Amino acid sequence: MRDVSVVSRVRVHNFSVSLDGFAAGEGQGPEAPFGHAGTRLVEWFLGTRAFNEMHGQAGGDSGVDDALAWTWGPGIGAEIMGRNKFGPQRGPWTDEEWKGWWGDNPPFHTPVFVLTHHPRPSLEMEGGTVFHFVDASPQEALRQAREAAGGLDVRIGGGAATVRQFLAADLVDHLHVALVPIVLGRGERLWDGLEGLEQRFQVESVTTPSGITHLTFTRP
Repeated sequence: MRDVSVVSRVRVHNFSVSLDGFAAGEGQGPEAPFGHAGTRLVEWFLGTRAFNEMHGQAGGDSGVDDALAWTWGPGIGAEIMGRNKFGPQRGPWTDEEWKGWWGDNPPFHTPVFVLTHHPRPSLEMEGGTVFHFVDASPQEALRQAREAAGGLDVRIGGGAATVRQFLAADLVDHLHVALVPIVLGRGERLWDGLEGLEQRFQVESVTTPSGITHLTFTRP
């Protein structure tokens, strides 16, 4: 029997961060998923062919940004995300009609484990996406996700607090950060408490004509 705890990796992809380390702005809500940052953190991604195909649309730019964006999907069997990525509600669920930002057919097409202190029944969507709402530590959530992934890799989808928790617990094997040349000044930071993180990884970078610096941290 295959030992998935050995062969499956934990990956973060297309995670956009401002020059001052913020992965989302202040004031997130239903009309502003990234708060006062608007779309500035993700404009590089929205214009790619990869993004359009994920959402069933044609067109988009090719090039280095697009090539790196494409690495998001292959080999992934499950995702873990924080509740703040799933939606804007906080505390006990008052509206279980909310099914995420992505419509009836989210782009994940795998089991997705949503970390929350307020579990609720699983939510089955079109295209194979099933949201499971779990109150679990990073280690326990990863155990459940690996079991569901069937030997494939597990993606940590965000937001910043969730990625930070998995990095702090030394559970991430591959981290792709898109460093966006903007300064937000306030919001949700990624790097707090992670001093010396780079020492665990081999680090590579490439800067593209869009002005984005793609940093990849890969466990040796």
